[in-house]
Amino acid sequence: MINNILIPAVIAIISCLVGACIGYSVRKHSWETKAQNAQNDADHIIADAQAQVSAAKAEMNAQKQAAEAIKQSAENTKKEKILEAQEEIHNYKQEVEADLNKKRDEISRKQNLLQQHEDTIEHKNSLLVEQENKLSQKENQLKNRQAELDQKISEADELVEQRRQKLFEVAELDKEEAKKLVLDNLSEQLVKERAELIRASNEEVQAKADHFANQILVDAIQSSAADTVAETTVSVVDLPNEEMKGRIIGREGRNIRSFEALTGVDLIIDDTPKVVTLSGFDPIRREIAKRAMERLIKDGRIHPARIEEMVDKARKEVNDDIYEAGESALMDLGIHRMNPELVKTLGRLKYRTSYGQNVLAHSIEVGKLAGTMAAELGLDEKLAVRAGLLHDIGKAIDHDIEGSHVEIGVELARKYHESDEVINAIAAHHGDVPKLTFVAELVVAADTISSARPGARSESLENYIRRLTELERIATSYPGVDQAYAIQAGREVRVMVEPSEISDDRITILAHDIRDQVEKELDYPGNIKITVIREKRVVAIAK
Repeated sequence: MINNILIPAVIAIISCLVGACIGYSVRKHSWETKAQNAQNDADHIIADAQAQVSAAKAEMNAQKQAAEAIKQSAENTKKEKILEAQEEIHNYKQEVEADLNKKRDEISRKQNLLQQHEDTIEHKNSLLVEQENKLSQKENQLKNRQAELDQKISEADELVEQRRQKLFEVAELDKEEAKKLVLDNLSEQLVKERAELIRASNEEVQAKADHFANQILVDAIQSSAADTVAETTVSVVDLPNEEMKGRIIGREGRNIRSFEALTGVDLIIDDTPKVVTLSGFDPIRREIAKRAMERLIKDGRIHPARIEEMVDKARKEVNDDIYEAGESALMDLGIHRMNPELVKTLGRLKYRTSYGQNVLAHSIEVGKLAGTMAAELGLDEKLAVRAGLLHDIGKAIDHDIEGSHVEIGVELARKYHESDEVINAIAAHHGDVPKLTFVAELVVAADTISSARPGARSESLENYIRRLTELERIATSYPGVDQAYAIQAGREVRVMVEPSEISDDRITILAHDIRDQVEKELDYPGNIKITVIREKRVVAIAK
């Protein structure tokens, strides 16, 4: 019975154990599968995380490289900016040093002028002391003469009394008759003495007037001494080395041809080391050419387009200098108000000569002389200075307008509302019209002094410039001619024509016409070559 009960129980227990084992095995396999899956998932997650970390590291490396590149670029930019700033500082330093040198030169010049003025004042003081001494001597002489006259008068009275007594005794005349006779004799003697005194007084007055006038002229000349400058027709430009000559010449000489055509100045390159010579009779053209050549040499890029650009810049600078020259003349003479156009016209006189004498320097000198003489005579000094400065203003544009420089100057003065006294001084300084004021007389005297002093003028240079000017005038008188330049010391005239107005066939006829007119109207040594240039230029701009 017990066995019957135990056997099923054991079987049941065994079954349970077997089932438990089987369930455990199944669950273990399930757990292992899940664990394997979890492990695989974990491996995938780790792999993804590693991939993300690698990507993050790569991105960080890229960002780091980009940051380093940006930093390097910033450092390069910083270095470039520092170099640019250093270059600007260097250029500014050079400009400041040039300005300082210019100001030092100006201060030195003004100090020299002040020293000259001080010397003049000391000289005047010595002259005044000398004049005071002379006056004291004359005063003593007059006192001595007065004493002598008083003595002679007393002696004459005694003689008259003696003669009267003698007449009474000899002629037996009464008192009234004797008195009448004596008075008649004295009257004739007094008339003779009065005539002699009048004549002596006139001679003395004339001598004093001449002496006074000479003294005024001497003082005026001493107080406004001017330098004598020899006008030349060439300018020399220094070169940094001999290789620059080849660059200036250009391929087949195209740079020289372009430079001469644009400036109207002859460019001479010879065996003289490290220099080139600019030759031309017109000082304005020569100055433009000199500045343009100096800019080209400094820049180093020399070709026709660059030459044209530099010539235009130099021409603008010279125009600015012309106005500054007019203002400087006004400041030098103490003139504060004048029409700006008239100031600009006045500045053109800096590049105008009259018989080799610079006209602006001559005008300033005339203004100083006239003002000094007016001050000595008690006249309007400022008016005399203004009239003296403007007396030759017509010469600034007499090459461009028909008429004498006197007529042109009068028209300019009227146009810009100068006073009637100034206009009369301009019109009368060559005797064309009567001088209506003392100021006009002083301007004529100052003009004569300035132009007649030794070394002031040269006839040959003026004739030479006049001939070159006439050559250019003849060439530009023909229709279709744009520009004309007399070069090679007047041995050649280069004529630039408008290609739209004159054809290639027509330029041959134009050259012969100019040649015939030159031969007919001018006297000149040797031969003159007429070169007509027709250049057609087309420019297109890409945008």
